[in-house]
Order: sequence, then structure tokens, then C-alpha cells
Amino acid sequence: MSTAVDPAPSPGAVPFLDVVDPAFDFDSPEVARAQAQSWYAQTPLGLLVLRHAEGEELLRDQRLDHGGARFMELNGITSGPIYDWYVPMIINHDGDDHRRLRGLVNRAFTARTISSLRPFIKATAERLADRLAALEVCEFIEEFGDPLPLAVMCELLGVPPEDYDTFGVWTNEIGLVFSLAHGGDIPARVEKAVVGLYGYVDSLMTAKQATPDDDLISRLVAVQQAEGRVTWDELRNLLVTLVFAAHDNSCHQFANAMVAFARYPDQWTLLARRPELTAQAVEETLRWCPSVGILARFAVEDFDYHGVHISAGTPVAIGVYPAHRDPRAVADGGSFDITAERQFTPLLFGGGAHHCLGAALARAELAEALPVLTSRLGPPSIAGPVTWRPPTGIYGPNELPLRFG
Repeated sequence: MSTAVDPAPSPGAVPFLDVVDPAFDFDSPEVARAQAQSWYAQTPLGLLVLRHAEGEELLRDQRLDHGGARFMELNGITSGPIYDWYVPMIINHDGDDHRRLRGLVNRAFTARTISSLRPFIKATAERLADRLAALEVCEFIEEFGDPLPLAVMCELLGVPPEDYDTFGVWTNEIGLVFSLAHGGDIPARVEKAVVGLYGYVDSLMTAKQATPDDDLISRLVAVQQAEGRVTWDELRNLLVTLVFAAHDNSCHQFANAMVAFARYPDQWTLLARRPELTAQAVEETLRWCPSVGILARFAVEDFDYHGVHISAGTPVAIGVYPAHRDPRAVADGGSFDITAERQFTPLLFGGGAHHCLGAALARAELAEALPVLTSRLGPPSIAGPVTWRPPTGIYGPNELPLRFG
């Protein structure tokens, strides 16, 4: 449970964390020391909130927004495909405009829709888990973490199975948009994914308009044509955004979960023996190893927050990873324990009006898959080198070789 916010640290006491250093790791003593010292740290990207109470409060603070154009400009992008996709994205709208767009996308994530997908999620997880059982060493992301949420998303949208592989490459790459600050080949990879997805989604929308089916894209295209509440371009942007949010985040959440269970194999064994702990295991996985390291926001006006003056346009990042382990919010937050009944609000799904629409689907995928995996396979252990995505965006391993006991 979040507690009262501590006073601002004295000048000179504010820690500095170099979050763009390739060697930076949120799961390090340096970050824990910084969190104990102050509710925030300075970084090359601006102010980074380290504690849960402040993070939860600021995610709901209307003096901050996603600042789509500002985010692009800070990363040196002022035009082109990435800019044209990201700036009009639903997260960068507020008020009536946001409600208009969200009202359409809400149709994708009703309780009935999620419930109807659960048998498909479970059957797909069983098929993929049986394949893992036949392997001495598997590449988990390739064999399970990626294909499960990809199949679910494609089932929801109405993407033909023969297009899964091509579609999946784009949906994995586009999530690197939140790591543009790391440079290298990331901007080129994101642009290629945006161009590919935009072209594919546009052609799929056209096909569904001509020959509708019982899938989400068909229904949304029909609503767009009948009601005109959103334009064709707005609907395409919504669908491209939905695609990467539903696939990339879940893919890396599965991989992060396996890393956690490899470190704590007793928790895997416990879940296999007591599947009634699944709901708690899902929440503990989201808390302990979130697939989002940082949520970026920007000040829309000058304001003071707990002794710190924040000027309009200033970037303010919410450190999801450290906030989820904050001992002020979570008793024994530095341990992974699926038996713990925690009163805890995860921050990885955002907050307020912009709370992630796909949160229920992400939980459903984990809830159906974890019992399947633990009932068929022994505890995982890491069986080779692992590299990681930058911690400033969608966070998780690039590859994950595993051996199941």
C-alpha cells in the first residue's frame, strides 16, 4: 500500500543514474541506494521517479502528459513514418478527443471478449508447451514467449495464420520506439516496422471492409464506416498501436517471468503443486519483473512537486521497476514470492484515464499459460548467454535459452 510521500532531499543529495549506459541495470545495488536516498534521481533523460507513492500519484497528475511531439523531438525525430505514427497515437490525446478514440478501442477488451479468448489461449499454450517438453534446450522467446501473444493478438484481430511470422517481426521491433535514446540501429528498425505494419494493417482493413468476418478489425471497420466517429487514418493508427501493445509487452513479460522462476525454482515447483496460487503468481510476476522499465511523461505547465520545481516541457520518467520493489509500498518487496497476498497497485499499465486497455488480456495470457507450463515442465534454468533490451522502454531479454528440469 502506498504511503505518504517523503520530503524532498536536500540539494546535493539527489542521486544520478545513467540509464542510457549499456551496462545500466535496474536490478542493482546502485538503484536501491538511490531509492533509499531520494524519491527521485537525475538521469541523462531528466528526472526519474524511484518510489511507488510518487510514481502512482504522478501517473494520475494532469499536469503531466505523454508529450508525443516533445518525445519525438528529444530523440531527434521531427518528421517521417515514426513521427506520423507516434504523435497522433491515442496516448497523446486527452479529454474529449481521448474519450472518443478510447470508446472505439474499448470494444476490443470487454470482459466478454477476454473470456471468449481464454480457451484459445490455453489450447495454444498447451500446444507450445508440449513442443518445449520435447527439447533438451529451447529458445524460450522463439518457441513460446513470442508465438503465444502473437497468436492471441492475431486471433483477436483476424490476421490470417500464414501472416503470423511476418507480422510478428514488425510487432516486436516497433516497441523499440521507447528506446530511441539509445541510438544505433534502433531508429531504422522502428521505422521499418512502422512502415511494414501501416501498409499491412491498411490492406487488411480494406479486405475486411470488402469481405467482413467475425473478428475485431471487421467490427471496427464497420463501426468506422457507419458512425464516422473516427477517420480511416485514426482507426489504422489505433490498430497499429494495439498490435504492438498486445504483442511486444506480453512477449517480454513471459520472458521476464521465466528469468524470475529460473532464479527462484522453488516458486515454480510450488505453483505446479498449488495451481490455485495462479492469480497471485500473475500479480507477483507483474510486480517483480515488469516488461516496462520506465514510463515517460512531460510537464504541460510549471509546477512544484514535493519541493522540486518542474518547468513546462520537462521530461519526468516514472521508474516502474524500482517502484515495484519499493519497501515503502511492498513489505519484503525485494523478494519474489507467489504466496504473498500483497495490497499493491502495479504501475506498468499506467494510471488514470490512460490506464492500459490491454491489462486484462495480459493477465489472462499469464493466468492461462503459467499453470500449463508448470504442470508439464520442471523448473527452468538459463542455459546460455542472455542479452537485454534497453531498460528505458519495453524491457526483457533479446533471447532466452532455457533448460526445463
